Amino acid sequence: MSYCVRVMTQDDIPAVSKLDRQIFPDMQMPTNFENELKNCMAHYLVAFEFDLPESKNSCEGSIIGYAGLWVMVSEAHIVNIAVDSNYRRCGLGELLLIALIELALDMNCNMMTLEARSSNITAQRLYQKYGFTSRGIRKGYYNDNREDGIIMTVDNINSKTFKDEYKKLKGDYQKKRGAAEIILTAPF
Repeated sequence: MSYCVRVMTQDDIPAVSKLDRQIFPDMQMPTNFENELKNCMAHYLVAFEFDLPESKNSCEGSIIGYAGLWVMVSEAHIVNIAVDSNYRRCGLGELLLIALIELALDMNCNMMTLEARSSNITAQRLYQKYGFTSRGIRKGYYNDNREDGIIMTVDNINSKTFKDEYKKLKGDYQKKRGAAEIILTAPF
C-alpha cells in the first residue's frame, strides 16, 4: 500500500470531521474545519491510501489521516497530526509530518513548533528524529484530561544543515515505506 497526501478542500470536511471525532472523542470542542479552511493562517492536509497504480493520480478515496498547521509570520505551528486507528504504526503519521515540513519550507517558514502530549513518547521520538527539541511545558494543556503538553521546536528549517538531514530522512522513509505522493497545491 502507498499513501497520497494533498491539500484539504471543503468537500473533505464531512469525512475529516467524522475522523476527528473518532480519533479525539473526548475533546470538548471539536475542530471547526469550515472556519479553519477560511482562516488564511491555517493550512490542512488529508491522507489517502491507494494500492492500484491507476488510482495514484487521483489522490482520492477514504480519508485515513489529516494534519494542520498555522503559519504566523515565519513560524509554522503544527496544530494536529491525526491518523485513523487502523493505520497507526504504518508510517502515515511520519508522512504527514514530512508533508507539513514540505509545506512550511514552501511557505519560507524559519521554524516549526508544536505541543505533544507528555505521555505520547512515540510522537515525541518522531519529532525528535526530525530535529524538534523540547523547549518547555504547557501545564494542563489538553482539555480532555488536563495532561501537560511538551513544547517542541525546530529552528532554522531553511538552513543547509536542516535541509540535508531532512532530505536524508525523507529518503530513508521512501526506502522503508515506498514512494508516497504529496500534493501541496489545491486540487481544482
